Amino acid sequence: MSVPAAPHDAAPPGPTAQPRKAATAAWIGSALEYYDFFIYGSAAALIFPKVFFDESDPATATLLSLATFGVAYAARPIGALFLGHFGDRVGRKKIMVFTLILMGVSTFLIGCLPTRAQVGTLAPVLLVLCRVLQGISAAGEQASANSMTLEHAPPHRRGFFTSFTLSGTQGGQLLATLVFIPVAALPEEQLLSWGWRVPFWLSIAVAVAGYVIRRKLDETPAFAQQASSEGVVKLPLAVLLREHWADVLRVIAGALVASVSTIFTVWALAYATSDSVGMSRSSMLWVGALANLVALAAIPLWATLSDRVGRRPVFLIGAAGSAAAMFLYLWAISTGSYPLTLVLGIVTFGVVYSAANGVWPSFYGEMFSTRVRLSGMAIGTQIGFAVAGFAVTFAAQIAGPNGDDWSSVALFTAALCVPPVIAALSARETAKVPTEALGERARREAAQPETVTA
Repeated sequence: MSVPAAPHDAAPPGPTAQPRKAATAAWIGSALEYYDFFIYGSAAALIFPKVFFDESDPATATLLSLATFGVAYAARPIGALFLGHFGDRVGRKKIMVFTLILMGVSTFLIGCLPTRAQVGTLAPVLLVLCRVLQGISAAGEQASANSMTLEHAPPHRRGFFTSFTLSGTQGGQLLATLVFIPVAALPEEQLLSWGWRVPFWLSIAVAVAGYVIRRKLDETPAFAQQASSEGVVKLPLAVLLREHWADVLRVIAGALVASVSTIFTVWALAYATSDSVGMSRSSMLWVGALANLVALAAIPLWATLSDRVGRRPVFLIGAAGSAAAMFLYLWAISTGSYPLTLVLGIVTFGVVYSAANGVWPSFYGEMFSTRVRLSGMAIGTQIGFAVAGFAVTFAAQIAGPNGDDWSSVALFTAALCVPPVIAALSARETAKVPTEALGERARREAAQPETVTA
């Protein structure tokens, strides 16, 4: 199942790993990429119902707009199959550069789209197409960045260094929110005509910055060693499903915890600014900005704790705690109290959810061996994220005709946190396992039936 790597990939790893360089590149790249991804979420909640779906009644327009947010998540598993395959064959670096450029270009094009009033139904069709390209890009971004940082990191600090990918994601979300605050404050006419386009146009910098930052990265020592010794796997998916099928299922289940993020970022924003609650767009965007600011500090702290006590207990705190915290946050919004909403928003998203968010890059990545790590992370997470993406659409339906049944949405979100808890309880603890031994137990167990038969 393995084939020799190309000569330039087969070189042995250099004597010095580059964990800080890899982590910094992952942070900056993820921040830039997820800036693009999250400005779409803000626009889907606040702008697109009036620009691309304006012929529908307000409730239906919001539902359709939120559905386009979920479309990218549906495209993610397809992108994961494709990008995971090539990431385990040609290396992590090339996929990291490709995904970031694709995200930058597709997001820039969204800012150039005509509205429904200008071209009719072609406008939402083009919007969905660009959104699919965003989803394909995101499918390979985190898996490749996580694999890069994990394989460069010192064995006793893998949790800390891999958390830079997720803190970069939070940084991108923070940047997207800060950009949207002045845009949302524009007069309605300017906002709907040209103002909403500006954040999308700024994404052209993503393609340029991403290429400059990531093209200078070295391939990971683990991948280079794998390529020079055993060769790269010809069909990573086949090996993955034979040796790591149980871990893939765990990652799919664990990734459902991302529903907390999508409900918090998109549905709660739409609910808080609806007529039933009446909070301003700018004030709610500040809730997201401050929560993400706290998350930037909380994520590496939780990840460092996981290097000491293990991945499983920290992930469990985040998954189970988020289920309870979302009830409090959505209840706070329903009261119309902005100070209460602000405090509970920061606690829910900035602190509690960060426990699961900060540790999953190492927790999932350590389940797989080097030769299929990118495929395993990409496919497992993106199937789970696909459900999380459409959780926003389901929440809009569950919330009832007036969109104000917050308790049902909170219960729905809590239910989606149950599979991640089960996944963590059934997983092996890997925090202290040497990097070169990660995933090897599953590989040996998969080979045992063949040995017995022989």
